[in-house]
Amino acid sequence: MKKFLKESKHFLKIGIPILGSQLSYMIMYTTDTIVAGRYGADELSGLVIANAFTFPIYMLFQGIMFAITPIIAQLYGSKKYTEIGEKMRQIFWVAITLAILIFFIFLIFSEILIFFALDKDILAISVSYLKAVSFGMFFYVLFRYLSSYSEGMTLTLPVFAVVFFGSLINIPLDIIFAFGYFGFPEMGSVGCGYATSLVSFMMLISLSLIVTFSSKYKKTELTKKFSMPSKVTTYEIFKLGTPIGVGIFVEMSMFSGAAIIIGRLGEVILAGHAIALNIASIVFMLPLAIGLAAATRIGNLIGEKRLIDARYSSYTSVSLCLLGAFINMIILIFLKETFTSFYTKDVLVFNVAVNLLVFAAIFQIPDGIQMGSLGALRGYKDTFIPMIYLIISYWIFAIPFGYFLTNFGFTVALGAKGMWIGMILGLIIFSIFIFYRLRLISSRFIQNSLSDGKI
Repeated sequence: MKKFLKESKHFLKIGIPILGSQLSYMIMYTTDTIVAGRYGADELSGLVIANAFTFPIYMLFQGIMFAITPIIAQLYGSKKYTEIGEKMRQIFWVAITLAILIFFIFLIFSEILIFFALDKDILAISVSYLKAVSFGMFFYVLFRYLSSYSEGMTLTLPVFAVVFFGSLINIPLDIIFAFGYFGFPEMGSVGCGYATSLVSFMMLISLSLIVTFSSKYKKTELTKKFSMPSKVTTYEIFKLGTPIGVGIFVEMSMFSGAAIIIGRLGEVILAGHAIALNIASIVFMLPLAIGLAAATRIGNLIGEKRLIDARYSSYTSVSLCLLGAFINMIILIFLKETFTSFYTKDVLVFNVAVNLLVFAAIFQIPDGIQMGSLGALRGYKDTFIPMIYLIISYWIFAIPFGYFLTNFGFTVALGAKGMWIGMILGLIIFSIFIFYRLRLISSRFIQNSLSDGKI
């Protein structure tokens, strides 16, 4: 227990600021949603449609940048500080290319979105929003480049400080740009897009200044010289990062597919489902932060050649995520009515959400196991096979089985409950796959080092 507590402190040191960062991101998104909704239903619909079409692309690009963390973590553990600087200078070319690419992708979507078979007035809002937020996507990719670098060196607190500052400044900017205060024109949800872009720029500049002038980053000599792109580094980033991005897309598509399947049951059922899923997502931030911290912690230990400790730390990650998930489950079961009352006063929607939150509570356990295992495997730079497991678990089992139970069932159609059971099944399958993979990879690293005589 003493060893477990000592290792847990490392996770808390890295993970608590990450938790703060994730909650701050959610505050930004929630602020945009609330402000757009207060301005008008059409404005909120325009924002939602724009995000629905572009969010998978955004997550794919973010996933590629996530690969920076384990790369830097292993070098940091090996105390190859100047090599970190060289690696980051080489990765910069990938980051700037992706930033330019996502900027133009958003602009292209803003040109073709108007031709979709949806309400043209709402689509016009979506088009304007995408143009406004495209600049923000450019800045955000570069911000993620620097934040992953910082997190790989266990410096998660500066990232949290910047993101928290961004979430706070985003609130007045959303209101000013949306409603037209202080001489600005009323722009509705488009104003939220400009606010996002401005906040992303401010976050990038803030973190750039911290990285440049803080003594904690000096030993990497990041800005000491100029480096050209490297084929080896570029390949490494895409090899690690693309499966992460695709994996996130697969997971997001399961939730999007669930919404589409449940949406056919009516707006009341869909609204209750959305509330239950949102509440579950908020409490999941705890195991998510631990899982993200695991990528850094395990990467550091591997870099230090402490492979046995890395395996122990991997199991600690799973244990902490499971503990957090269990706490979440208890909270959801006993406070489901209280949480739901914050979202709606409609009795029918309230009842649907409360009933689904029971499934959301069960959802937490396999979700916690998979998050701890997945984060640890990223520390080992193992990302391709987990992506395959995600595709199998969610696309082959969760969505089809959930669709069957929702609309048909073995004896009677289960409605929205059927989809949640399908998602739980997919998560259980994936958690088994991914935990077994973690045991295999962590043991393989040790065996290979024993064979080489390194430990």
